[in-house]
Amino acid sequence: MAKKLALVLGVVFVLVGLLGMFVPNPLVGAGAIFDTNTLHDIVHLVFGIILIVVALKAPMKSGLWLKILGVVYLLIAVLGFVLIPTGGMLLGLVEANDADHWLHVVLGVVLLAAGFLGGKGKAPAAPAAPAAPAGPSM
Repeated sequence: MAKKLALVLGVVFVLVGLLGMFVPNPLVGAGAIFDTNTLHDIVHLVFGIILIVVALKAPMKSGLWLKILGVVYLLIAVLGFVLIPTGGMLLGLVEANDADHWLHVVLGVVLLAAGFLGGKGKAPAAPAAPAAPAGPSM
């Protein structure tokens, strides 16, 4: 289950990053509800790519990576609320506003829940045991 959750969330992050970078819209981007700049959009792309690659190449690590990114998002939310409560540049690099801070809280909780509730991911199929040799027939 963690593999599927990582894959779905990874695709969502990639789509949000691309939307913010290339498609003018009122939801994500400069001056949008969720205010982002190019670096913020790149962070979404990178996090999405990490989740997709882990889900496809190392599914047993999907739960771990969901938890890691959940903690990262919660830390980003705390930094946002403390350093730029009304919006602006987080650490002088990433544009964020109040809506972003709350979304980061929600994402942190969702990612952590997916990591803990999703299990470790699907284990690779074990090779089939060789058939026992047939004994003499009577």
